[in-house]
Amino acid sequence: MKVVNALLNVIWLVLAGAWLALGYVVAGLICVLLVVTIPFGIASFRIAAYVLWPFGRTVVDRPDAGAWSTLGNVVWLLVAGWWLALGHVVTAIPLFVSIIGIPMGWANLKLIPVSLLPMGKQIVPSDQRFGAR
Repeated sequence: MKVVNALLNVIWLVLAGAWLALGYVVAGLICVLLVVTIPFGIASFRIAAYVLWPFGRTVVDRPDAGAWSTLGNVVWLLVAGWWLALGHVVTAIPLFVSIIGIPMGWANLKLIPVSLLPMGKQIVPSDQRFGAR
C-alpha cells in the first residue's frame, strides 16, 4: 500500500499538488504579513504540506477544538477559503477529463472541505484515522 501511495503522490505532485500548495503558501504568507491572522497562516502552511503529499494521510477533527475554531472557520471561509476551494474545483476538472487523472480529481474534491474549514482539523496518517489525538 505504501508503494501505491508513493506512486499516487508523485503523480499528484506533478499534475496538481505543486500548484495547489503554492496557492496555500501565498495565502499563508498574506495571513502572516497581516499579523492578526497568523493562526490562519499557520493553518494554511499545514494544509500546503498536506496538499503536496496527500495520499496516505487524512484529515480528522481535533477533539479539543472549540468555539474559536468555528469563528476562525467563518473568517477563513470569507477571506481565503472559497478561493482555495475554487482552485481545487478548477484543478479537478482537467484531471477528470484524463483517464489517469480521475483518482487525482477525486482527491482534489476531497480536499475542498479542509480548504473551506481548516480550523479544528488535524492531519494524520491514514492508519491512525480513529486513534488521533
